[in-house]
Amino acid sequence: MSDDPTVELNTSLSTVTSELDRSEVREGQHRMARLVEDAIAGKRHLVVQAGTGTGKTLAYLVPAITTGSSVVVATATKALQDQLATKDLPFLAEHLGIDFDWAVLKGRSNYVCLQRLREVENPAQGELDLGDMAVVTKAEIKKIAAWAADSDTGDQAELDWTPSDNAWRAVSVGSDECPGAERCPLGDPCFAEQARRRAQAADVTVVNTHLYGLNVAAEGAVLPDHDVVIFDEAHVLEDVMSDTVGVEISPGRFIALAATIRRIIDDPQLIASVAELGEGLRDALSGHIGERLPNPLPDSIQEPLNDARLKLGAANDVIVSLTTKSEDAKQRQLRAQTMTGRSIQQLDIAIEGREGYVAFVSGSRDSPRLEVAPLDVGPTMDEGVWKRRTAILTSATIPSSLATRVGMPASDVDVVDVGSPFDYESNSMLYCAIHLPNPNSPDFRAKANDELEALIRAAGGRTLALFTSYKAMDEAAEAMRSRLDNEILTQRDMPKTALVKAFADDESTCLFATAGLFQGVDVPGKTLSLVVIDRIPFPRPDDPLLSARRDLLGRSAFSEIDIPRASMMLAQAAGRLIRSATDTGVVAVMDPRLGKANYRWDIVKALPPMKRTRHRSEVEAFLRTISGSPDE
Repeated sequence: MSDDPTVELNTSLSTVTSELDRSEVREGQHRMARLVEDAIAGKRHLVVQAGTGTGKTLAYLVPAITTGSSVVVATATKALQDQLATKDLPFLAEHLGIDFDWAVLKGRSNYVCLQRLREVENPAQGELDLGDMAVVTKAEIKKIAAWAADSDTGDQAELDWTPSDNAWRAVSVGSDECPGAERCPLGDPCFAEQARRRAQAADVTVVNTHLYGLNVAAEGAVLPDHDVVIFDEAHVLEDVMSDTVGVEISPGRFIALAATIRRIIDDPQLIASVAELGEGLRDALSGHIGERLPNPLPDSIQEPLNDARLKLGAANDVIVSLTTKSEDAKQRQLRAQTMTGRSIQQLDIAIEGREGYVAFVSGSRDSPRLEVAPLDVGPTMDEGVWKRRTAILTSATIPSSLATRVGMPASDVDVVDVGSPFDYESNSMLYCAIHLPNPNSPDFRAKANDELEALIRAAGGRTLALFTSYKAMDEAAEAMRSRLDNEILTQRDMPKTALVKAFADDESTCLFATAGLFQGVDVPGKTLSLVVIDRIPFPRPDDPLLSARRDLLGRSAFSEIDIPRASMMLAQAAGRLIRSATDTGVVAVMDPRLGKANYRWDIVKALPPMKRTRHRSEVEAFLRTISGSPDE
């Protein structure tokens, strides 16, 4: 073995990748691995953009493991978490030649709660006491109980079927409800606690970014201590941290709390008073959907919050005063007390109107939510993460302002782009329909549909068309169905997985979707030869949280918030096109601002290095070459 750590790393990475199907040396992967190794050794933070095809997962896992660090990998999506747990880490354990332990840790509600399960059991009869539950729900709970008796993890993801929400809620608890292992008679065999103990002993622990945010908010109480944190899909880090270190109060919280209290107190008046708080909050919030609220909150919202605070305080006094000899009843009491106490804490934060936070209303009129989020997550991240451990942030698309937005000290971080192994210059084309009117013009939609029709004909279908609104998607789909013989699927037709499969199975089919499919669509080959994006996906100007952040930044807001977010979203959408080394195709942007606006290069440079054109004739010829269609 060489004494040069770089040689050792290259050897380890090459050994591992040689075991992959169709293995190949990827310079970007090796460069990223060296950067990660150097960052860990030098205790410097690293933000690294690694384009599609780089193999970034192995590029960060191999050096993280070989350096002997204790590592937490935080993923933004469940799919990536499952990939790490079921594919990448077992693969490395087999081929890396280094002994290491790894674990997956999820939020409590992902695991069966043995105490909840015991509470619905009737020891006298050996059967579940399910009361007045629906027959289907009873059957599901019995099925869950049988599975849990043999399960090593109690993790819902290991079920080969999907239980209903009602059934799963009956046998699980959330973090706001669980009183903790030390206060639970089944705290030792508890599945969630077992997962935490495995994580404590592991060299690599995989979590989702939301759980990591809860750990930051709880000042490190949720996760084991660690040397290194790796945020994969780091482009969503600021938004996830805003959600987790802030506060969210919804009507559903009081309805759930009333149900929890009902399990221990036979006081219909008290229970009804808690449940009615949800209705009062819904009425107060429903007229403010999408609005940023002043500080202090308007009386119409402050009053129901104060009312809720008083009633929950009174309910908590009743819960605490209860006495019982039944251990199960004591546990129900503790859960109710825990949930009530945490609800009171959140109400206090909302009522006091913290400096540096903004309150706004999200959701729908039927299900509104009061959110209180930090204007700047940087200070919290600095204290909770950057000062405590080395951080690696990576994604195929990294917003240019990410390091600044999450408070990484400029002197302590390196920002690098290792590129992609794909030959974008030869295999792809970026087309801007610069001759179209501005998207705000009344003529834009009709002319954009004419352009879309011509492009789909040239591609022979094979089109993923992405829109920034459902209205635009619906109008375009209706127009294309009346003009083309190709099947036009839309996001309204079926669930995402089924939708993508239906699209992938038929080359002539087109798929029309909104921002929800700007990422997560992986369809290599000729089936996807054309990605059309109707307009630059700037964030909404009336987004309440972003508008508050814009006010804070002043004149620099457009360059620090809007352009980086739009660039990242456009790059994510464009990234649906080239998914393998042999893929070819066109990304067409209908928004002429991509070719005219003074900020255009800030956006274009965030896209893959595709050949660029403003001429539709070039695009049509290229698409016909791909599809094998004759020239018209």
